[in-house]
Amino acid sequence: MEFFSTIFYPIESLLRFVLESLFAITSAAGFASYGWAIILLTIIVKMALYPLTVKQVKSMKAMQELSPKMKKIQEKYKDNPQMMQQKIGALYKDAGVNPLAGCLPLLIQMPILMGMYYSLYNFSYPTPESAYFLWMTSMSDPDPLYILPVLSALTTFLQQKMTTTDSNNPQMKMMMFIMPLFIGWISINFPSGLVLYWVTMNVVQIAQQWWMYRGENTAPKKEAA
Repeated sequence: MEFFSTIFYPIESLLRFVLESLFAITSAAGFASYGWAIILLTIIVKMALYPLTVKQVKSMKAMQELSPKMKKIQEKYKDNPQMMQQKIGALYKDAGVNPLAGCLPLLIQMPILMGMYYSLYNFSYPTPESAYFLWMTSMSDPDPLYILPVLSALTTFLQQKMTTTDSNNPQMKMMMFIMPLFIGWISINFPSGLVLYWVTMNVVQIAQQWWMYRGENTAPKKEAA
């Protein structure tokens, strides 16, 4: 844990500086809680990463849409690996999909997101009052009412559901439930300030994904001939 904390320390220090600056702004506005500063910082980071999020989400969705065709190719050419690779490569080319397109945006985002994690995991609030937020007396402690862990699980589930095209795939269907439950479970013991960041990040991601695919959601469906 300390090894990764050392790697991400420069980003962690920068994010803490921004967090403290945002707290100064929210305090001046009459909201003297780091909870609001955490929410603002998360929104700023997610908006800055929006172009990368678009590439990542669209690439993931395109790969999922090709998954049934890939399975047919794998079954048909399971005894001929070379032909299988050629057919899969042709499938990617015809669909205009690069299987590595979603990796680069994720690799760029990860250091920033990990920096956010480490900056909030052991964050030292200057006063007890500044750590107070809504129903929580201290965001250094886990949520006593388990509201944030439940929200972390629900928002994680909704975010995954929005990007999953093959809901009949047993593995994807299982992951859609296992991952949110796992996130909710570990959130029970995490500092509530960190879980607040995760929930806010999910909410912003959900809003961004809705914005990306709003045309698809409102487009009239073609009637069957």
